[in-house]
Order: sequence, then C-alpha cells, then structure tokens
Amino acid sequence: MAKKDDEAAKQPKQPKGVKEADEVSLWERLDRPAGAPRASLNPQRIAAVAVELADREGFAAVTMRRIATELGVAPMAAYRHVSGKEDLWALMVDQVSAELDGPGELAGWRETLRAHAERTRAMMLRHPWLAQMPAPLFALTPNRMAGAERQLASLEGLGMDVDTMMAVFRTVSAYVHGATQSETALRQYMAEHGWQSGDDTRRGLAPQMQYLMSTGRYPTYRAYTQAAARKDDAAWLFETGLECVLDGVAGLVERGRA
Repeated sequence: MAKKDDEAAKQPKQPKGVKEADEVSLWERLDRPAGAPRASLNPQRIAAVAVELADREGFAAVTMRRIATELGVAPMAAYRHVSGKEDLWALMVDQVSAELDGPGELAGWRETLRAHAERTRAMMLRHPWLAQMPAPLFALTPNRMAGAERQLASLEGLGMDVDTMMAVFRTVSAYVHGATQSETALRQYMAEHGWQSGDDTRRGLAPQMQYLMSTGRYPTYRAYTQAAARKDDAAWLFETGLECVLDGVAGLVERGRA
C-alpha cells in the first residue's frame, strides 16, 4: 500500500485551472438527451434569472446564493445544475447572445458583418453588465459560435486564407466591443455623477477641459470642441467608425481579387 501511495505521489499534478481531458463540458451535458422530463429547475432557468438580476441590479449582484433566493430554492439545489461561476457566466453570455440571431442570409460579407456589429452594440447596451464580465469575449458558447460562424462564412470565397478570415473577424469584433464598452462606461460615469446629457457632462468636466485648452497644446482638439455637431450622437459615431473598419476590409478583399 505504501508503494502505491508513493507512486501516486509521483504523478504530475494537473495545473490549476486546467480541466481533465475526459471532463464533460457544460454544453455537452446540455446537449445530451434527458432520460426523464426536465425538472422545473434547470441551467436555462438559472441563466434567465441571472440575466434578469444583472440587468436590474448590475453584475456584482449575481451570486449563486442570490439566484437561489430569486428562484426560491436552496443554493445547493442551484449548484446541482451549474457547477460554478464560470459555467454561470457562460450560460448568461449564451442566453443574451441568442439576441444576435437575425433574419436569414444577407446579400454579402459587408452586410453580414455590419448587421452583426449593430446587433452586438444593441445587445451590449441592453445588458451593460457584459462590459463588466471578466472575459465575455472568450466564452465559448453555442450562440456565440453561431454568430462567429455566420460572419466567417460570409468571408469565404473572397480570396483570403483562413488565418486572414479570422483576423478580419477579430478586428471587426474588437472595434464593436471596444466602442460599445466605451459608450457603456460613459453612460455609467454620467449616471454616477447625475448628468443627464452631453451638455451636463461638458459642464461637469469644464474646469479640466478649459485649463487643458488654455495651454495651447491641443489646437486640433480645440477646433473639434468648437465645431463638432455630433458630439452626443453615439449611434452616428459607432456607424462611422464601423464603416471605416469595413472600408479597410473592402480594400483587403479588392487586393485579394486583383
């Protein structure tokens, strides 16, 4: 027995955070046919309550104990369906990512990427807690994968290799998430200070801005502050930036066809 214990002790330990190769993923468990009618408490119901709670009170309010209270069950009952916070986050991301599913196939790659970008912005603004999640971009979920598949498929046949297709997809996604996270952060900042409009925000930040402009170091920015007509048009700013990114993709497509 001691020899066996010594041999077991010599076995390399699994690095923290790395799962065993034969461990069944959350999505495989959910895809398995149920042997009996589903119980009233299931991962989808837990995710729905978690999303409602995050929408109402913010991401920090989402705990398994609070979810169990909302569902009227003991915390351990919820843990029987969701093993921990990472599974819970993945379920939440998948639940809201279903909102990205739009009408059938669009005319071309540009229309497909634009439509997905616009839906993603709308989804993130409806669920601002997405910007507070540790790593929503890396959550592998069925609905997120379906969105990626639609976008990548729209790029097929354009003369790109698969690495370039993925680079295009990630570049557009990075713009969309970055721009919308900035928009969400500004909304939150305004709410924390009780500012209701862009004018309120500019008045609140006026002391800092006036000093910086008075130094004369930022003439181009000063010209923008005096002449800009769309400072508070977040939708226009997003769409214009998106078109810049898509124009860059269009140039890549044209070079590939040349």
